[in-house]
Amino acid sequence: MGATEDVFAVVPERDSVLHSWSVQANWNAPTVVGGRGALLHLADGREILDMSSLAECSNLGHQHPRLVVAIREQAERLCFVTNAWGAQPRAELAQALLERSGFRGGRVFFTLGGADANEHAVKIARQAARKPRGAVIARDRSYHGATHLTMALSGDSRTRSQVDPGAFNVHHVAPPYAYRCPFNSSNADECGRLAADSVADQIDRLGAGEVAAVVMEVDAGTNGIVAPDTYWPALRRHTADRGVWLIADEVMSAFGRCGEWFAWQRYGEAGRPDLMTLAKGLTGAALPLGAVVMSHAVAAAIEHEMLYTGLTYCGHPLSCAAGVAALEAYADEGLIERSRALGASLLAELERMRERHPVIGDVRGGHGLFAVIELVANRDTRAMHMPWPLTPAPLQALVDAAMAEGVSLATRGNLILLAPPLVIEERQLADALALIDRLLSRFFPH
Repeated sequence: MGATEDVFAVVPERDSVLHSWSVQANWNAPTVVGGRGALLHLADGREILDMSSLAECSNLGHQHPRLVVAIREQAERLCFVTNAWGAQPRAELAQALLERSGFRGGRVFFTLGGADANEHAVKIARQAARKPRGAVIARDRSYHGATHLTMALSGDSRTRSQVDPGAFNVHHVAPPYAYRCPFNSSNADECGRLAADSVADQIDRLGAGEVAAVVMEVDAGTNGIVAPDTYWPALRRHTADRGVWLIADEVMSAFGRCGEWFAWQRYGEAGRPDLMTLAKGLTGAALPLGAVVMSHAVAAAIEHEMLYTGLTYCGHPLSCAAGVAALEAYADEGLIERSRALGASLLAELERMRERHPVIGDVRGGHGLFAVIELVANRDTRAMHMPWPLTPAPLQALVDAAMAEGVSLATRGNLILLAPPLVIEERQLADALALIDRLLSRFFPH
């Protein structure tokens, strides 16, 4: 992929920094010193094509000029004021989010990132429902964050031993995983409806008066599940019929990742949640920021009550200025529409790849620049190489080989997760897919 001209002196961090989601003794990643578009510049002079937007968050690529300018100008004007005071970029960003989402008359609560956005959404939903310890329904094979409450919300086998969901009054239902449907359906649309029905059944078992909220990912997630289109509208209908708030976790799926500003908008008003949580693409990852966007009904329910929550840096002016610039960039550069078009092409190429490689059991996604390749040991039985969420050795070898050729890929378990920046050049995307095609033949021959 080429090389940068300058090689930087690197201060090592392997023995001094505690790295998240890593075995510390095994961590040995290169140092990133810059970037441009979909490329990362490394300290050793290499350029790496980023096919995951790092943690599915750098939707606008790296060092987007508009974001850099906005942050610089805001820093010169006002770096920080607490949420107890007003700040112009905070007001502008809140208004822009309400307009883009159609939550007119609602409010926005700004957070530091996605996990505390989900945590605050649950707190706000419980307060608005007058159920301070009300039950919350989430789903297995989901991810909402790594605080204790969001680990309880998450149906994540990696962290289940660290937290007791029952202690947080969290209840899990089976996911809308059509390829391995937990409801024994071979029809994707039916699997989506059955998964939504299971939420309704859980509400009924607990009693609607005891349930404060349902929190679900709308589309893209690192769990690799993309729900059938029958799922979300049915879920919205079931929760509305029972008077239970629906929280859409859009931390990963918003801002063009799934071809819309917010993934639920693919279903129009039939998909509108009561609250939604945002982060990642909200600032294009230029600065940390999360948000809870809520409907007029939710906001009105707590309008005259004390909100006992918040963190010192909630709604930080620098981050909000980056958010305003990010929303302008998405709109002015037509990136939502571009993601939708490139996502369709991406999925079509993956379907062709599936025909060539028996190791590919399923491909899904493609509403925007997010797609999943699920690898199997046997396509007929859908048997996995390793139990979830372990990564089979040949897949790790494939990732290492791709990196050696200048492409960074994200995987989880038996999945390859493709989520490049929305600004990726079409030639770069095509080259990366061709590389994956070659490496599948090399590491999974048939």
